[in-house]
Amino acid sequence: MHNENLIKMANDISAFFASDAEHASAVKGMVDHLTKFWEPRMRKAIIAHLNEGGEGLSELAKDAVKQLDAVE
Repeated sequence: MHNENLIKMANDISAFFASDAEHASAVKGMVDHLTKFWEPRMRKAIIAHLNEGGEGLSELAKDAVKQLDAVE
């Protein structure tokens, strides 16, 4: 899967969770979603993209992927 697709999907997910008033809760919700519904190679690819600068990712998506990296 191309990074552009992963970035778009991550940003779409972050847009959904952005409605949560608490940033930490939104991050946790997004991490839970990525863990449950993204296969390992997708998670590894988005983590690698973040480690290369994370261009195109929303701030919420960046925070969630950072936390995802810590648990992977």
